[in-house]
Amino acid sequence: MNIQSAIEQKLGSLDPAHLEVVNESHMHNVPEGSESHFKVTVVSDQFNGKMLVARHRIVNQLLSDELAGTVHALALHTKTPDEWFEQGGQTADSPLCKGGSAKKS
Repeated sequence: MNIQSAIEQKLGSLDPAHLEVVNESHMHNVPEGSESHFKVTVVSDQFNGKMLVARHRIVNQLLSDELAGTVHALALHTKTPDEWFEQGGQTADSPLCKGGSAKKS
């Protein structure tokens, strides 16, 4: 199973109303085909009444194996269904990579 599928499977335990896992590794200075940088949007009733840091801790705990391995970065968007609806089902684009060496053309 690839890393993206493992992330999707584990976050499925949150019974999400919406789940999107995007491999953004291609935006970084990593070998082609890498699974090291992800943007995760998860909308769940389990986030109701929880502050942002608590939501992120839940996700980080679920993905502890991946974070201890090949996953270098997670851009987390953790929303309640009401927040997701208020934002029109949209999340911000991830910023361009500022770390590591620049890719050589």
